[in-house]
Amino acid sequence: MIWLLRHAEAADGFPDDERPLNERGIRQAEAVGHALSALGTNIDVCLSSPKLRALQTAQRACEPLGIEVAIEPRLAGEPFDVQALTAGRGDVLLVGHDPSFSLTLHDLTGVQARMRKGGLAGIAKGELVALLRPGDLSAIAMSDERVA
Repeated sequence: MIWLLRHAEAADGFPDDERPLNERGIRQAEAVGHALSALGTNIDVCLSSPKLRALQTAQRACEPLGIEVAIEPRLAGEPFDVQALTAGRGDVLLVGHDPSFSLTLHDLTGVQARMRKGGLAGIAKGELVALLRPGDLSAIAMSDERVA
């Protein structure tokens, strides 16, 4: 299973690589982790873009899952070979940017969808099995019991 998580909302400013999450982005990133936990998701590895907003998103999302985040420069925003990046790693959470994530989603599934900031897509064997917006993830995260 491959999970694509677009970084959560970030503050404006320069340099671009050093923009931190804003308050809304912090809430979005935390909701992702709690939602993945509530869904009973198994993730073996998390790879993140080195850009601060993506790294902070990955760290906050992975904290409830007990997963360490590894920085992967190929996720910094340019197109990347998802198969080469994820081969042999099990279930992988990739945290990065658009438009590369929306293009990757299309390449893997044929689906044309724009990933929103803080949005999550789950792909299994070329099939889109989940496409969750930040509001969906918040609702799942706020549930008191496991939903899967």
